[in-house]
Amino acid sequence: MATTTVQAPGNEAHFMHVKPVSTRVRVRRGERVLAESGNAIRVMETGREPYDPMIYIPQSDVSGELATVDGKTTHCPLKGDASYFTLDGEEIAWTYDRPLEGSGMLKDHVAFYPNKVTLEEIGADT
Repeated sequence: MATTTVQAPGNEAHFMHVKPVSTRVRVRRGERVLAESGNAIRVMETGREPYDPMIYIPQSDVSGELATVDGKTTHCPLKGDASYFTLDGEEIAWTYDRPLEGSGMLKDHVAFYPNKVTLEEIGADT
């Protein structure tokens, strides 16, 4: 996958660049490994302002410890409706089960709140 640019319909100022992560990614909470993947993607989104880059990991590479939050969804005009996951009762991650047209690369991927986990890019230059 090369870098892909997706623009929100009717809003040229809201867009994202999506590209593969060139390293292996590990997500930890304390000593617990919640996800590890060599197939993650990085999303760099700009709306009213640039957002911090987010890494999305294939759901198949995420621990089964996460529980789905029943009923909570939010909407992004660029990506679609997000649903959420908890760990030990705390909301920790989200996914786009049915992303909007153009954002299909996010389907079956999970992003974690960076302030609630440790995200390591294994093999990245330091």
